Amino acid sequence: MVLKIVDVTPESSESWRAIHNLIIPSDPLSADDVQERLTRNALTLAYVGEALVGNATIRPPAPADGIATVIVRILPAHRRQGHGSEYLQAMLDRAREPGVQGISTVVVAANSDGLHFAQRHGFAETERYTVDETEYVHLSLS
Repeated sequence: MVLKIVDVTPESSESWRAIHNLIIPSDPLSADDVQERLTRNALTLAYVGEALVGNATIRPPAPADGIATVIVRILPAHRRQGHGSEYLQAMLDRAREPGVQGISTVVVAANSDGLHFAQRHGFAETERYTVDETEYVHLSLS
């Protein structure tokens, strides 16, 4: 089946939030947090048929360096079926707009599946940092 990607709206933001909080339980977001992110980031949901399989965030490029950030999350029951690769490619295509000098991503260090996925798709680790006792890995697309 084909992956269907839709932009998050205020009405669908709870679905996006539920996926984020399931995959990143160490950094849960409130409904207000998600509404605020909608004002500055592109948030999407991915479906296969009627099944919700994941979500993504595209942070626009920072003015100082022109680096956009793409984060794709796939629900555990839908991993290793090609959805993540298809979703990532679609989000990379969307993030590559005029003025973008590079692409990065961020993965929770404890998420070995996510780190392996990012590295398999050409991302290389550039930095590790800790926020509120959660270690994150910053990676750049080579």
